[in-house]
Amino acid sequence: MSFRAIVFDAYGTLYDVQSVLALTTELCGDKGEAVTQIWRLKQLEYSWLRGLMGDYEDFWSITRSSLNFALKSVGVEPTRSLCERLMNKYLDLDPYPEAHAALSSLTQCKRAILSNGSTHMLSTLVHASGIAALLDAVISVDLARTYKPNPACYALVEQTLDIPKADVLFVSSNGFDVAGAKHFGFKVAWIQRAGPSTSQSDPRLGPSQLFRALRGRAEEFGQQPDYRVGTLTDVASLL
Repeated sequence: MSFRAIVFDAYGTLYDVQSVLALTTELCGDKGEAVTQIWRLKQLEYSWLRGLMGDYEDFWSITRSSLNFALKSVGVEPTRSLCERLMNKYLDLDPYPEAHAALSSLTQCKRAILSNGSTHMLSTLVHASGIAALLDAVISVDLARTYKPNPACYALVEQTLDIPKADVLFVSSNGFDVAGAKHFGFKVAWIQRAGPSTSQSDPRLGPSQLFRALRGRAEEFGQQPDYRVGTLTDVASLL
């Protein structure tokens, strides 16, 4: 199929949100894994709550509030120095290993990010990771003052790139984002990163397994992706 633009989600799709784990473990010891997973889950939950309440605060503020929640929930005091170190990791998340190669292979169409991240967070992140030059646009939901999966967020793609939604392929690893983008009218590719959350021989759920069980599956929402791929480099084959 021919697309004029391929638009990527950032967190969990181009960038590994689990790459904060090493730092949370360094700073929080054996509570680091729980902090990592609760932090991300509350980050998403707070974005949805803000969107539903119509009370917008940017993603940096949401990320800090969710970090405070995560630390307190496991009995760690959210001191200023601790939070600054952890928050700064969100400005320098690890890109997935294949991200550069995938973006470099898609020169026949416009390449963009659409993310819940604030304008400052995303600008800092794409420059720190060296992919800024591979993108035609980095679009923050700051412009819509709400969060995905609100249709106003996906509409920013058409407004920014001047390309109709029928000509856009949206790529995300997040089930809620896949559902939202498909409902809006994009063709959608789902990066299936999570894998199985448990094995039959060991059904116990640790923090990481619980996160994958909750966020790594397609949502039961009647909005299925058009394509399912394993890695970012598989996206080029869809063209």
